[in-house]
Amino acid sequence: MVRLVKRYGGGSRKLYDTEESRYVSLEEIAGWVRDGQHLRVVDSKTGEDETAQTLAQVIYEGERKGISLVPTEILHEVIRRGERAFQRRVGQIQEGVDRLVRAGVDKVKPLQEARVEMASLRDRLEQLERSLAALEAKPGAGRDGSPENGREGRGGKRGKAGRRVRGGGE
Repeated sequence: MVRLVKRYGGGSRKLYDTEESRYVSLEEIAGWVRDGQHLRVVDSKTGEDETAQTLAQVIYEGERKGISLVPTEILHEVIRRGERAFQRRVGQIQEGVDRLVRAGVDKVKPLQEARVEMASLRDRLEQLERSLAALEAKPGAGRDGSPENGREGRGGKRGKAGRRVRGGGE
């Protein structure tokens, strides 16, 4: 869900969070973004999208306070090449982070043990399937595994002792 923030004009350029019905600071907005919140900032009078300007202001204010949010190398690329360069660089950073996370997860011992156990279970399941296929393929084996010689058919007549009987009577 996108959080809507209205920006009011004038000298103060106040930011109003419509979700919590209160004014907020640039620091709060920065915190929301760090926490993964997506937001949209619009001018209260015109409805124009001011998200990019507000986020740039968050970066600017952080730099003024000595908190470097974006490496200068990336800022240079953004200015030189525009949005596509920035997106490409962010994608590269994300890929690197993903590789590091996968490498870390692969080193977790319980996960390694679970993978070994899963491979063993797959092998055993394949062996079982081969054994079942071999049993089904044996000549003369019926569905229930009992031999069928064709004389009594399946489930022929049975006598009082439970034995099969030939012919029509008991």
